[in-house]
Amino acid sequence: MKQKPTIEALQQEENFELIAEVEHVRIKEFVIEQMLHDRKLIPAFMIYQLLMVLLGTFFLTRAIVLAFRGFSLPLLVSSGTLVFCFTLLIVIHELLHGAALKITGAPKITYGGWLKKFMFYAEADQHVLNRPQFFLVAFTPLVVVQLITLAGIVIWFSHPAVYFFLILMSVHSLFCAGDIGLASIFFRFPGRNVFTYDNREAKKSYYYVEKQP
Repeated sequence: MKQKPTIEALQQEENFELIAEVEHVRIKEFVIEQMLHDRKLIPAFMIYQLLMVLLGTFFLTRAIVLAFRGFSLPLLVSSGTLVFCFTLLIVIHELLHGAALKITGAPKITYGGWLKKFMFYAEADQHVLNRPQFFLVAFTPLVVVQLITLAGIVIWFSHPAVYFFLILMSVHSLFCAGDIGLASIFFRFPGRNVFTYDNREAKKSYYYVEKQP
């Protein structure tokens, strides 16, 4: 299929099947469900995430040990990085999703979230995404932030500022778990076209797969 179907076309049952209708307030439960059933994308990401958590834990512990030995700058940098991650990094992460949505042709982006659930989003109402476009939106924050942190580690390798990039890389991998979980649904139907769109008024996301002839 060269062109994306309209929402009206997706709702025609003779051509497309609705495979998921997700309330935005239950998106975390939906992501967990996808993670439990996926056997391709999620296992690879979980290995990567485990490595990132171990990396962050190691260097945070090292910063604490150095502080006890009288060299407190790495711990100050690490502490500041944690504050940055749970404030400004959240905004940057969602803005990167929004930039990717713009690239796919979304006319308007809406941002929001639920602080109690620690869930945040960038949304393009009634904007259909195909598999490549959804992957672009889902993976842009992961790729951009991790590339920046890798560059920072190389440049500041012998300086205490390297702790900023190491801790940032580790924590941000946790922020990307939801994006990876949502992307995994597209792997459930190899060789078939899968589409999704958000309905802001209904506060739901819909996923459709093209029926096989």
